[in-house]
Amino acid sequence: MEKRTKTLLMVLTVSVCLLAILAVALSIRAINTANKRPTLEQIYIQSHDIEFAKDISFAGEKVPLEMFNIRERYERELLSNCYFHSNTMLLVKRSKRWFPVIEPILAKYRIPDDFKYLCVIESMLTNAVSPSGAVGFWQFMESTGKDFGLEINKDVDMRYNVELETEAACKYFLQAHKKFHNWTLVAAAFNAGTNRVERFMREQKVSSYYDMLMADETERYVFRILALKTILENPEHYGIYVSKNLEYQPFKYNTIVITESVDNWTDFAKEQGITYKLLKVFNPWLRSNKLKIKDGETYEIKIPTKPFNITAAYSQEALGEDDYAEIENDSLCRDSIPDMETEEDECDEELEDN
Repeated sequence: MEKRTKTLLMVLTVSVCLLAILAVALSIRAINTANKRPTLEQIYIQSHDIEFAKDISFAGEKVPLEMFNIRERYERELLSNCYFHSNTMLLVKRSKRWFPVIEPILAKYRIPDDFKYLCVIESMLTNAVSPSGAVGFWQFMESTGKDFGLEINKDVDMRYNVELETEAACKYFLQAHKKFHNWTLVAAAFNAGTNRVERFMREQKVSSYYDMLMADETERYVFRILALKTILENPEHYGIYVSKNLEYQPFKYNTIVITESVDNWTDFAKEQGITYKLLKVFNPWLRSNKLKIKDGETYEIKIPTKPFNITAAYSQEALGEDDYAEIENDSLCRDSIPDMETEEDECDEELEDN
């Protein structure tokens, strides 16, 4: 028994020694292999502070950057968006398509041009749909949309109509400006609601947005507007370069006025030489596959023209599969285009107290 134990211990000792020798040999081999590899320079990711002008304004109203917390809050949003390159570049591209649509409507209602940047931060210039029910470029809730004259039912939802929702937003701005006589407060109210902003002013005994303590979202709201205004006005200065030929061009289309009910939008689209999908991309406010029109009602339908009416079948036939012509429609989000069998989507946060 004792002899067997000694034998086992000897075998175990020899095994451990062999494993140790093997480990040393493998380590030496690994070191030699590593030494033969080329030395790579360390890659450094550099970030820089961003210099900005001392005089910044919103809708002609001066931003008090001499206040330390105001300057830091603005800088936070500027840095955040400058270093969010992919997102900011998309906004530059989309703005080339949608600002020409929004700007004339703001001018029509005599709303300062800077308010187009509210639309940017509300929806990133897409027909966005939020979990709490707000819809479209300006993120109106259903009740608020109806209050400001937008038709919303199972067949149509004019919150998806950029032109009409922009007009509704302008009506909101004018109503709020009558109350506050200050455009910066109007912008804050678009986020928090007019009654809430009024309560903050009354309770805190202040009259400026920049002196109020509010919920974090509302405290950041105007500064996000200011940051994106700063960048989109001069994107190259902040390292955002978009080739002219890659900007998203404004949509081209003809308008048809319809006065009779449509039983099937797919058949209607085929009659116009386009697909059902293209019809919905250009008219995302159509929320079902039919439309019942009452006597005296009219609707304007956009029918895309070249190059926006190109379909996959056409491009493959005309250009060949290897030269497929793709038209960028990213600014209309997928959620805004329902399936043929579905009704309206549910969507974003309510504009309170309207």
